[in-house]
Amino acid sequence: MNNTNIILQIQATYNQLTRTEKKVADYVLQNRSSVLYMSITDLADASEVGDTSVYRFCRTLGLQGYQEFKMKLSLSFSDSEESVGSSSEDGDAEETLSHRIMQMHMNAIRESYMLLDHSMLDKFVRMMENARRIFFFGVGDSLLTAEEARNKFLRIIGKVICISDPHMQSMAASTATEEDLIIIISYSGATKDNIHVANEAKEAGAGIAVITHFKKSPLTAYADAVLLCGAEESPLDGGSMSAKMGQLYLIDLLYQEYYARSYKECRENNKRTSRAVVKKLF
Repeated sequence: MNNTNIILQIQATYNQLTRTEKKVADYVLQNRSSVLYMSITDLADASEVGDTSVYRFCRTLGLQGYQEFKMKLSLSFSDSEESVGSSSEDGDAEETLSHRIMQMHMNAIRESYMLLDHSMLDKFVRMMENARRIFFFGVGDSLLTAEEARNKFLRIIGKVICISDPHMQSMAASTATEEDLIIIISYSGATKDNIHVANEAKEAGAGIAVITHFKKSPLTAYADAVLLCGAEESPLDGGSMSAKMGQLYLIDLLYQEYYARSYKECRENNKRTSRAVVKKLF
């Protein structure tokens, strides 16, 4: 059954669903394309049910959770609807593809700018300034963005840390204090490892800041500050460069803002870190 088109699967099992699960099913069947870009909380709100009802709906279909559901939903669409370059059949295919990719990346940055809440940016930076230690966490492709953030900020401050292993992230979060800041980068805001880390950090009393695409998600419920990145990404596009463009735009914005506010200290540290590696460049 798991290999069946998810839409057909929903229709086939509809009579077995509970009343609240049918509300989720009805919304999905009527809004298939938009559901691809919704968080579990967005779908729950749209269906007028709770997050747990959406999760039970997914389990009733024999799926592990919401992310697997969205993956199956993506697969129910034809390849031509998912492929960036599938519509390019003439002699200008390469030019058309290159232009579309450029436009996608530009749109991701533009959307991130349009979604920017300047008061939240100010709060985010102030939390970084006041923190004794700053942890950048992510899972999968978002981990690469977290590592890039660590690498960038390490040039100007020595209190940044990035841990790649999810188990080690949980351990670090559980021993954090109210003086520490946990920055979690997650496009979906629904990854189990990220939510577990956020829960551990919250119980430890640490500050939590999040970079994500969805304003309402399980992860943002734990956050003291949230910055939203642009670029809509379907499950089949997981780890897309356009999503990273939005995340990296926000990382660079945080870096520049932090640098400007603590210019003398950051300038001096930047000189020191540059001197520390200059001999390795030749």
